[in-house]
Amino acid sequence: MAAVSTYLNFARETEAAFNFYKEVFGTEFIEGVHRYSDMPPSEEFPPASEEDKDLIMNMTLPIVGGHLLMGSDCPSTMGFDVNIGNNVHISLHLDSKEEVQKYFNSLAEGGNISMELQDMFWGDYYGSCTDKFGIQWMFHCPSGK
Repeated sequence: MAAVSTYLNFARETEAAFNFYKEVFGTEFIEGVHRYSDMPPSEEFPPASEEDKDLIMNMTLPIVGGHLLMGSDCPSTMGFDVNIGNNVHISLHLDSKEEVQKYFNSLAEGGNISMELQDMFWGDYYGSCTDKFGIQWMFHCPSGK
């Protein structure tokens, strides 16, 4: 079933922020905490440095009304510059690749594609873009759909 979540990026504070949010909302992380050291090596994504390997690659926390708060660390050592304004994405969790492609193509038109749609190692068909109004979007569906 399709859903929408909010995705937050931090320079190096994701774990502290999400532990705070966990306390505030009284909920538990879904599917644990994934660190950069968990990522399989590939040409596109080189292994994290010793300094960054324990940073958060992804974590998910339910907050209220079924809404999911998701997040990751995006340190400058990995080529990211997190600033207020580029640290929040609207994340669409859709039911099929066709649906992902439809919304991705429409929202990317006149904007910038940050990651082309592709099957990812974590099992999703995924891509991201910034629309022509500067809003950042992420698109997901299970790879096999």
